[in-house]
Amino acid sequence: MIDSKKGLSAPIPPMVSLVSGGIAGGVEAGLTYPFEFAKTRAQLRQTPGSISPRNPFAVVFKTYQSEGLRALYKGCGILVIGSVGKDAVRFLSFDTVKNAFRDKETGTLSPLRNMLAGMSAGVVASICAVTPTERIKTALIDDARGPKRYTSTVHSIRCILREDGFVGLYRGFAGTTLKQASATSFRMGSYNILKDWQERKHVEQNTFVNFANGSVAGVVTTLCTQPFDTVKTRSQAAEVTTTADAVKSILRDDGIRGFWRGTIMRLGRTVFSGGILFTTAEAVAKILNPIVAKTELISA
Repeated sequence: MIDSKKGLSAPIPPMVSLVSGGIAGGVEAGLTYPFEFAKTRAQLRQTPGSISPRNPFAVVFKTYQSEGLRALYKGCGILVIGSVGKDAVRFLSFDTVKNAFRDKETGTLSPLRNMLAGMSAGVVASICAVTPTERIKTALIDDARGPKRYTSTVHSIRCILREDGFVGLYRGFAGTTLKQASATSFRMGSYNILKDWQERKHVEQNTFVNFANGSVAGVVTTLCTQPFDTVKTRSQAAEVTTTADAVKSILRDDGIRGFWRGTIMRLGRTVFSGGILFTTAEAVAKILNPIVAKTELISA
C-alpha cells in the first residue's frame, strides 16, 4: 500500500497500516465468505456416495437448498475475526519492511524486494492469526457435513483444546505458513509492483484502479498458490491428520490435479476479495493519514 496523500517518499505510519489492514480484512472476509465456504467444501474429502460440484455457484446453491442460508456462513465469524488480525499484521509487516528497504528517492521497492516483503508478512500473519482461525473454520465446515460434534465456535475451540491441547490449534501450521508466505508474497507483491509501475507512468490512483489492481493480484495469487491451500485445508479437517498425510490423501484421491481442487471456487472469491481488500485499505488509509499526521505534529 502506498501513501497517496503524502506521496511516494513518505513512509506509512504503523498505526495507519495496522488499522486500515484490519478493517479491510474484516470487510473482505465477510462479503466473500460464501465462496470461501464453497472452496473449503470442495477441498475436503468427499462423503462416500456423494458427488460435489466444482462450480462455486452450484456448491452455494446446493448447500442453500439442502442446509439453508445459515450453513453458507458456518465458520464465518471466526474467519472474520482472524482476517482482521491477519490483514492488520500483514499490512503492518509489509509496510514496515517496505519503509525500511524502499528507495529513498522514489519510495518504492524493486519487484524482488516487494515479493520478499510480502513473504515475510505472510509468515508473521500465519503465526499470529491465520493458522488458529483457519484450523477452527475448516473444522467447523467439515463437521457440518455429517453428524454435528460442535454446537458453536466456542465449543469447537474447547473440543480441540481438550483433545489435542494448544498445539491442536496449530495443526496444519506447515501447510498454512507455506500458503500464507507464498500467497502474501504474490498478493502484496504483485499489487505493489503494479501500483509502483503505475505511479512511474503517472496513472491516477482511484477506486476503480485500486480494485482492478487488487483483482489482478488475487488471480495471480490463486493460480500460483492453490496447492498449498489444498494441503492446508486437508490437514485442518475435523478428522485428525498431518500435513504429510494430507499430501498423500490428495495424491491418492485425485492425483496431481487434486492439488488444484477448488481453484474455480477460490478464484470466484479472490477476484472480488483482492479488489475489496485493497480498495478498502486505500480508502481507510486516506482518512487516517491526515489524522495521524496531525496527531504526530501536535505531539512533536
